[in-house]
Amino acid sequence: MNTKQNDPVIMVKLYIMMFLQFFIWGVFFVTMGTYLSKVFEGEEGINTIVGSSYATQTWAALFAPLIVGFLGDRLFNKEMLNGVLHLMGAGLLWWVSTINDSTMMFWALLAFFICYMPTLALVNTITFQNVADIERDFPKVRLWGTIGWIFGGLVISESFFGLLSFPVLPGIEDGGSQNVQFKIAAIVSVVYGIYSFTLPASPPEGKGKPVSILKVLGFDALKLMKNPSYLVFAVCSFLICIPLAFYYARTGEFVGAMAFGSKTAGVMALGQVSEIVFMALVPFFLARLGVKKMLLVGMLAWALRYMLFGFFPSMPAVLILGIVLHGICYDFFFVTGQLYTDRVAPPETRTSAQALVGLLTYGAGMLVGNYVLGFWGDRIGLDPATKEGWLADGKAFWLMPAIFAAIVSVVFFLTFWEKDEQAEDTSEAK
Repeated sequence: MNTKQNDPVIMVKLYIMMFLQFFIWGVFFVTMGTYLSKVFEGEEGINTIVGSSYATQTWAALFAPLIVGFLGDRLFNKEMLNGVLHLMGAGLLWWVSTINDSTMMFWALLAFFICYMPTLALVNTITFQNVADIERDFPKVRLWGTIGWIFGGLVISESFFGLLSFPVLPGIEDGGSQNVQFKIAAIVSVVYGIYSFTLPASPPEGKGKPVSILKVLGFDALKLMKNPSYLVFAVCSFLICIPLAFYYARTGEFVGAMAFGSKTAGVMALGQVSEIVFMALVPFFLARLGVKKMLLVGMLAWALRYMLFGFFPSMPAVLILGIVLHGICYDFFFVTGQLYTDRVAPPETRTSAQALVGLLTYGAGMLVGNYVLGFWGDRIGLDPATKEGWLADGKAFWLMPAIFAAIVSVVFFLTFWEKDEQAEDTSEAK
């Protein structure tokens, strides 16, 4: 056991870094769909506009490993690169707040996310290089990122999880439907960019080494696909992230129109609270359920959430339940999947294997999902700007990803046959 202690000053700096990193994203990403539906209301293909705007994040996620792998690992100190990217992102976010053309909005958001998405990996590696024990200390630092996302939602909604007033934006009502959300993110991004230059030095660790694009993208871990069970896991991971995109892109505007209005971002933050709770419970459930059942429960929770949205759109308590299911959806599937990948991958390919899972899920899967949700919304004629529009076509909109997730769950149940030694050992111990 590593008993080496961390420098308290460095730890506080890392906590603040992670908080600001996710505050910037959380203050606008949940409510961006509501804003876009308002700005482009009445335009043909409004759902496609929303879907393609959210797809800019996933397009950028595909390129992020190349930026980090080349610039951050070989050329520049990571804290310096982080600062420059956030200062550039600040200007792009302010530009986004002024745009009322859908094509220009797509390119501006894409430019911002190309700056932002690489910094998600940068803050992780900055932490890795400056803590005494990664396994012990990284979760403590990463927790502050979730707190930052939650606080961003509370700020833009000016409510404490939709229960109490939280007036921090004087003279502004329903900030989630206005461009102020991007301006707040831009201002904080400037502050964070400057702050990044004060972070502990994190020099490039691969300086002078050859660049392997295949390794950066995780493609050298494709040998894991020779394992039939891992191949099933990888394919189902990609497929289940198609319906996942519906949650991130459309839930905010849906529950806002149906029940919560300007308090939406605060209510949606309950999903991250749930994520924290279930994250702590993952070891408990994993020891008792095993990998297969954990992954299956996570997939089925997606289907259940969308069924609740589709069948009970006018019941605020049910909508909150659907939001709170985020903890099970995310932790049972993604966290368990990361642990499973670490278990089956040889030590020399573990990093690449994790990169490949990220590419399949938050990259390719979510990318396809964002375009599918746009197509499907326009196909059924959904008007997302009004409560009446969601009442008329919301059921059809949400049941499609519910059915899709259920089918993926059944395929996974029937084809994933990995022997779960951990669960078996636990059972024998009892």
